[in-house]
Amino acid sequence: MAQHFLLSRAAKSLSLATVLRMSEGQVEETFRKIRWDATEGQPVCPHCGGLDAYEARRPNGSLRFRCKACRKDFTLTSGTLFASHKLPLQMYLVAILIFCNEVKGKSMLALSRDLGTSYKTAFVLAHKLREAMAEEFRGRTLGGAGVVAEIDGMYVGGSIRPANFKKDRVDRRRAQHQTGKRRVVVVIRERGGKTLPGVFKSEADALAFIRARVSTETVLHADEASGWNVLHERYTLHRINHLVAYSDGIACTNQAESFFSRLRRGEMGHSHHIAGPYLIRYAQESAWREDNRRQDNGAQVRQVARLALARKQSVDFCGYWQRHKG
Repeated sequence: MAQHFLLSRAAKSLSLATVLRMSEGQVEETFRKIRWDATEGQPVCPHCGGLDAYEARRPNGSLRFRCKACRKDFTLTSGTLFASHKLPLQMYLVAILIFCNEVKGKSMLALSRDLGTSYKTAFVLAHKLREAMAEEFRGRTLGGAGVVAEIDGMYVGGSIRPANFKKDRVDRRRAQHQTGKRRVVVVIRERGGKTLPGVFKSEADALAFIRARVSTETVLHADEASGWNVLHERYTLHRINHLVAYSDGIACTNQAESFFSRLRRGEMGHSHHIAGPYLIRYAQESAWREDNRRQDNGAQVRQVARLALARKQSVDFCGYWQRHKG
């Protein structure tokens, strides 16, 4: 029997012990090479794009650069998701590694214990990492000639708490017995390729998203949900009735179901509550993990760090707690 990738030596190229043994200079060099890869770690001014900058460390010894062209100061994290950071740079590398090492997500309460920070700090940091992961899905299109993709939906939230006594309980699947906050995560997943999630009020509301992101030459597989009927007009569409079978030899959506399995297990085991305004972030995190599950953890850490350092400051989470957002 073939060994699972996560059990192999190839999956473990970076350990927590290695990161914790790194000196401050090694951590700075690591971030420099990740952020300014095109210039081999030489600083590029985020204000004017100048390439002529020199070190002008602060009195406390933390790394700072000064641009000779515009005379402005900047740091390794200026203008990025980690801008104005309070934790040492090493802790951000540790946090990314811990976050990537989890297969189905990371509890923010556990992350706060690992880093020795408050829950609020871990909460915001974890969501910033999800925001970085989401950059890979911006403008992503799927499919093409000879490509097979699967489409399915998973409903999240909106149910009321069941009554204590059985005689008082109602069918929580009915719309009149829900809160109105129920949403569906719709995933488009290429077989042997990429994943693209979205969040909508119903599966029918996802049709415009599918048309915009999936090539008309793609062969689609879906279940018997009525919301997908319109897709027959535009795509070659195979359907599977899950009341009869999971696969009939022609059509199946098992790859999409695998994605939902990861998302559900992350919800039950780590997050416990993913419904609400940030449901899309959890879905994108799960999709990123699914797409990169065959990458070693060192490559995953570098990729997340690169995405975080390439993205501007977070609109959602910069000053999140100060604004008392819910």
